[in-house]
Amino acid sequence: QVQLVETGGGLMQAGGSLRLSCVASGITFRNYVMGWFRQAPGKEREFVSAISWSGGRTEYADSVKGRFTISRDNLKNTVYLQMLSLNPEDTAVYYCAADRTISIAVHPTAYEYWGQGTQVTVSS
Repeated sequence: QVQLVETGGGLMQAGGSLRLSCVASGITFRNYVMGWFRQAPGKEREFVSAISWSGGRTEYADSVKGRFTISRDNLKNTVYLQMLSLNPEDTAVYYCAADRTISIAVHPTAYEYWGQGTQVTVSS
């Protein structure tokens, strides 16, 4: 049974930072592109960042570039999202997802497995 479990969300003031973690089980983690998406109330789920199998390639949405950093530890089956300089527009439920392909995809339909999400709320 595949499980992706996100942790690390919470309530922060603008300008603060958070680190999200996602632990995967039931998959050969090193063979999956891992992505982070987010969904704000009333909005569609949007791509935030993704990282290749080895961690050598990363992609970011323009809205988070320079503030967020994705990384992974294949020995711990964990992907991280370090978020700096948070602003209220970052408020959303953040989801991690796994994609068993070589290339990094930005559309959520490309991803096979999803976690249940962790809430990030940034107050002004």
